[in-house]
Amino acid sequence: MTQHADVVVVGGGQAGLAAGYHLRRQGLDFTVLDADAAPGGSWQHMWDSLHLFSPAEHSSLPGRFMPAQVGETYPGARHVVDYLTDYEKRYDLPVQHGTRVDAVRPAGDHLLAEADSGTWRARAVISATGSWSRPFLPAVPGRDTFTGRQLHTVDYRCPADFAGQRVLVVGGGNSGAQIAADLALDGHVDVTWVTRRPPRFLADDIDGRALFDVATARRRALDSGRSDTGGVASLGDIVAVPPVRAARDAGLLTAKPMFARLTANGARWDDGSRSGADAVIRCTGFRPALAHPAPLNLRGPRGRIPTDGTRALGEPRLHLLGYGDWTGPASATLIGAGRPARDAVRDVARLLSS
Repeated sequence: MTQHADVVVVGGGQAGLAAGYHLRRQGLDFTVLDADAAPGGSWQHMWDSLHLFSPAEHSSLPGRFMPAQVGETYPGARHVVDYLTDYEKRYDLPVQHGTRVDAVRPAGDHLLAEADSGTWRARAVISATGSWSRPFLPAVPGRDTFTGRQLHTVDYRCPADFAGQRVLVVGGGNSGAQIAADLALDGHVDVTWVTRRPPRFLADDIDGRALFDVATARRRALDSGRSDTGGVASLGDIVAVPPVRAARDAGLLTAKPMFARLTANGARWDDGSRSGADAVIRCTGFRPALAHPAPLNLRGPRGRIPTDGTRALGEPRLHLLGYGDWTGPASATLIGAGRPARDAVRDVARLLSS
């Protein structure tokens, strides 16, 4: 059976909820289809010790400030899940959980969103699926010979899972630094942190508030034809959140260069040195989860869909939210999700009224 809505939002995480908020304010008929069985987006799958980069008051979606977490300057992932759950309920957003959209395809003057529970016919689609469901694992020499566990950021939960083991943590970004620090501070895991280039820590007083301002300033410069400021990448790669700072200052977070290859029981470097390992955790990032719009044939370089703001250039009935700076400054963050969502919904409203 085919169901109908003016707008279908694919994804019920932070970006999808921000879109839902603005769609509700516009009085549009919409539904949100979310693959997760419960509210909270990707935050419900994060590792146990993860905290935000910013205080609660600077980590809010439109219309509702995130309450502070008692005893914490930077809220934890579980607190964020509770906030998103409350947000969904507070604004009575029509989210259908446990509904995975497999394809979005054209059908005359409509788009069809084909889900595992049926098909939705819509005049516009907002894609907000993020990237957590699509971890990136670059090829590593010797990967098939290593006999230990090989994991990605998405598989990590807590140090207790690796007690008494030797663990290689690969990646010089925030996830790599935070997971390496989490394991090192526990004291029961032998951690080796490996990065492709020397780690670049941001100044200790920089958190998500400053990063959002920097990302916004870069977007404005580019939009006005001025030279690229470099954005957040010009400041460094790693936010020195308290656990990272503690591990670094204790001498527990010293990175080794990238190994040449994995061996049966560890890794080997170009100089012949070796390190044993029972597990490798590869914090090597993500790619946009954009398999569902494939029938629209919009994919451009690096797997991205070319956009004007959030609107797909090749299909004006499709908007993309929350995939990074290319769909809005810091749009993959809580505080950055609201403005692109507002702009996308305004554009959708104009489309539907024309």
